[in-house]
Amino acid sequence: MTEQAKYGLTRPTFAEIRQGGFSTPWDAPMIPPFPFRFRNAEILTLYWRTDPAAMAFLLPPPLVPVGDVACVHIYRMNDTDWLGPYTEANVMFGAELPGQGKGAYSPYLVLSSDIGVAHGREIHGQPKKLGKPGLEARGDLMVGTVERNGIDVITGTLPYKQRRVAPEALAPYFDFGTNLNLKAVDHIDGRPAIRQITSRRLAEVTVHEAWEGPCTVELRPNAQLPVFRLPVLEPLTGIHWRADFTLVAGRVLHDYLKETP
Repeated sequence: MTEQAKYGLTRPTFAEIRQGGFSTPWDAPMIPPFPFRFRNAEILTLYWRTDPAAMAFLLPPPLVPVGDVACVHIYRMNDTDWLGPYTEANVMFGAELPGQGKGAYSPYLVLSSDIGVAHGREIHGQPKKLGKPGLEARGDLMVGTVERNGIDVITGTLPYKQRRVAPEALAPYFDFGTNLNLKAVDHIDGRPAIRQITSRRLAEVTVHEAWEGPCTVELRPNAQLPVFRLPVLEPLTGIHWRADFTLVAGRVLHDYLKETP
């Protein structure tokens, strides 16, 4: 009996290897193809006023900062295709690619899932690293934490479900639904293969509930996750929400290897 007959597998063809969505190892692929669905995700979104000069420092040109507000989303992903349950944190602030529109740039992301880290880096160009985001209710308080290297780099709090709001209230400062990233991949010989500004937007979003209130945000220094570079000048508002959404393919907004500065 051949190996492919023994395991019910067929070796990929040249055409299959060339097509989008192919991942390795081919008999147990790691990277999910689009689209894949997130169900019953629980999110704590915390906004704070920060230094616009710090935002500009973290942005790759030709992106420019918008406003003076940053946020972190701390997710408890309860039911996700391919990945299963895991936790994630995404630090963002408003940004614009002149002539292409506005969105939110992500300088730091942390996940508890190796699949999520690999997918984010390989496909979107997101600067994801392994860590331990956490989200839980402690009595009358929602507490979100982001741990890296044994240090709680981010600690945020929000009163538990005191003021219900409509889904339109989720993004009062910038459009975080349009996520902008810098994708950088090299060839094996060290030559640049990909240098792009990418954009993605979630699809089929259903918000089941959302609760708003005053929040606190504490950032602790860590050289491997330097979120302290976006200092908390004033905590603004927090939102605790629950939703379903689908991750779909995005688009390339700027190609550094094809376009002149």
